[in-house]
Amino acid sequence: MRTVYDAANLIDAHLVRHALEDADIPVFLKGEALVGGMGELPLFGVVQVCVPESAVPKAREVVDALGFGTPAARDEESPDAGVFPSGAPRS
Repeated sequence: MRTVYDAANLIDAHLVRHALEDADIPVFLKGEALVGGMGELPLFGVVQVCVPESAVPKAREVVDALGFGTPAARDEESPDAGVFPSGAPRS
């Protein structure tokens, strides 16, 4: 699985997930269960939208078409790269 989008929040992640599933691309939301773990504290950049390696080009097209911001440009050798996408709000 490869990350194609670093979501700003859970709603953002599910919007991207549904768009990808509508394009018949299987999706896994990495970190989805962690969002509620911090209670009332806002967490950003925790949820990542992942797809199978073979679906990455098509998934990037779908994510780009959504216009939600820059999709993840994750360096697979650096697990922390791209945790906060340039358009994600931070508090």
